[in-house]
Order: sequence, then structure tokens, then C-alpha cells
Amino acid sequence: MFKFLSHIIFLFFSNLVAFLIANYFIPGFSISLDFKNLSIIAGIFTLLNIFIKPIIKFILSPIIFLTFGLGIILVNAIILQIVNFYSKDVSISSIKALFFATLVISFVNTIINFSARLLFKKQIS
Repeated sequence: MFKFLSHIIFLFFSNLVAFLIANYFIPGFSISLDFKNLSIIAGIFTLLNIFIKPIIKFILSPIIFLTFGLGIILVNAIILQIVNFYSKDVSISSIKALFFATLVISFVNTIINFSARLLFKKQIS
């Protein structure tokens, strides 16, 4: 149970950093920089990634398979669009902004998760 909760907290802060970086670098993608609103956005995104993303991945698994995994970008874009739809603090002005924000958020999360795993392995050894 503790491992699951620590994983959720780690994902939350990873998403928080990813949203800040996407907000800074992607024109057409903007979020409220108020810490309370940013935390709510990152929390919603984290919960959607934990509970809804597996369902969307299952439904779109033929597309993901046929595109050799690149369909995951579509799944991540759908999740980000859901956050945009339900939160007034996220604004995505175009498909191009959605695509690049999805890439940046995915890349930042991948780098943070990879770095954390390396650090964790070094601490165990």
C-alpha cells in the first residue's frame, strides 16, 4: 500500500514539473501558474493516467500495435485533451500545441522516471 501511494505522489510531482516545462516551451499551451490550480491540474492528470489510461490503451491497442507503439502518443493526447476539457485552468489552442505538449510532457515524465529508477538502483546496491 505504501509503495502504491509513494508511486502516486511521485507521478504527481513528475506531472507537475512536466506541465510547468510544457507551459514554458509550447506556444498555444497555457496553464494557470497558481500553485493550487497547478496542483489540481497535475492531480487530475495523474489520476486519469492511473485509472483511465489503461482503458484507453486497451481500446486503442490495435492502433498501438500497428504503429509499433507510436499510438501511445494518441493515448497521451486524449488524456491531455480530457484535462483541457474539464479544467478551465488549461488552455490548448490548436492540435499542434496539443501534439507538442503531449510530446514534452511524455518526454519529461520519461526522463524523470528513468532518473529516479537509476538513483533507486544505486541506493539499493
